[in-house]
This record gives sequence, structure tokens and C-alpha cells, in this order.
Amino acid sequence: MEPNDVTRAIAAATSIAASLGLRADDGTVLHNSNKLAVRLTPCDAFARVAPVGQEVAEFEVELAQRLAEVGSPVASLDPRVEPRVHVRDGFAVTLWTYYEPATPDLSPSEYADALGRLHAGMRKVDLPSPRFTDRIAEAQEIIRTPDLSPSLPDAERVFLSTRLESLRQAVEDRDEQLLHGEPHPGNLLSTREGPLFIDLETCCRGPVEFDLAHVPEAVCEHYPNVDEDLLSTCRELVLAIVSAWRWDIGDQFPNGRRFGDELLRALHDGPPWPTLDAIVERVL
Repeated sequence: MEPNDVTRAIAAATSIAASLGLRADDGTVLHNSNKLAVRLTPCDAFARVAPVGQEVAEFEVELAQRLAEVGSPVASLDPRVEPRVHVRDGFAVTLWTYYEPATPDLSPSEYADALGRLHAGMRKVDLPSPRFTDRIAEAQEIIRTPDLSPSLPDAERVFLSTRLESLRQAVEDRDEQLLHGEPHPGNLLSTREGPLFIDLETCCRGPVEFDLAHVPEAVCEHYPNVDEDLLSTCRELVLAIVSAWRWDIGDQFPNGRRFGDELLRALHDGPPWPTLDAIVERVL
């Protein structure tokens, strides 16, 4: 979000919290991209804030409740307030439990175990969800529309468009289940209650390997029954999708253009495909 929008978003979150009986004198931004993550103090609530119409907060709230009921390792909504989406000043706000970080960081085996338990819980939840191929279609729209990606060179536009279509054909008609959608390290908290996944609005239906394509390589080594060929294809697919996002004119991801360049470089270099955390290390 732009600085002015950040100020308004924090004000909306603190105002909503106060109206619900939570003392929120201050809000600290923990993450700022297309959505805002804010820690409200002294009530210690975690607020997720997005412009109205640019979020799927109701889906996330319902899914979080259902997953908690089956014991999945997901962050909890704040138990002190009604579990719903709150709207104020053009922002949709949801309130969650704030978890103090725990150390040490999770090992690859702990990460894989948490993801496996999340997938097991998701197989018990029946909730209409988008398919992972919708992400491909959205990425293709960004690439094929110059007004949406004006800085993307024409040659790269053709390259990405061709690659996305080829990958779409390669991954269709696979066994699917409900997935997190983006279970990368930034969406897994190491807490005193154990590892917990956040950002459930990215959930979609697809092959388990699509989720595994978002995690560090060492984690996949501890996840059982992986289709290695499909995992390789999904890693390439994730690189192509995220590359398209970084070239979107409305993208607000920090250092987004540098990530876009590095993702394109990785796609041109060919396999073995790097994981997203490896791309982050290259850029940072």
C-alpha cells in the first residue's frame, strides 16, 4: 500500500478494534504489499487489512474456523471478538491471534510434518474453492495485456506467454485436493504453540506438488510420496506465475522488479528449477 493508504488502513484497524472492546493505541506494520499486516497494541491483536473488493477475507475466515475444528496447524482468529470481516473507511479488516515468534527456526522435517498435517486437515474440509489453474489464467492475462505489464519487454512477453500455456497443459487433469496455495516460509510461523500457517486466502484446489513447489527443497525431502516429475513442473510453473505478478503494473511487492528480472533469468537458465527461497537469497 502507498504511505497514505497505510495510515488510513492502520486507523481503520485500530478504530475497529477499539469499537470491539480491544484497546488499540498503536499499530505496527509487520508486512506491507497489496495487503497490510498490523500488530495492534496493547491488546496484542493481529490485523489483516485490504481495500474492500481486493480481498477474499470472508473465505479466509470461514476456512480458518473449519480447519481449526479438525485440528489443522493454522493461526487462530482472535477469540475475543466475533469471527467475521469488519469494514471501515473502504478497508476490510480481520482480527487474528498474535503469536510471539519462537526459536529456533523450524527444521525441514518439522516444516514438512506441519504441511502434511495441514493437507490432511484440508482433505476433511468441504468448501468451494478456486482451482490452482485460475492462477495460471490470471498470470496469462497480465502477460498478454500490455496495459497490465507495460514494462515487460516484448520478447519476454512472448517467452512467458508460451511457457505458461505449455505448463498449464502439463499440469491439468492431476489428482487435486484443497491446498494452502502459497505455503512458503513467510506464511509459516514458528510459535510456542508449534508451527502455524497463515494467509489462508491463497487456498485453492490442485495437486499437492503445487504447494510443495513453494517450499525449500530440503522440506520436500521429508514429505512422503512426492511425484518428483510433477514437482519439477510445478516449480517451473510457480516461477512463471510469480514472474507475471512481479511485472503487473499494480504490483506493490518490495523490490518487485528485481525479483521479476531474477525470475525471468531462472526460467531462461532452465532446470533444475530453483525454489522461491533460493530466488529470494539471490535478490537480497
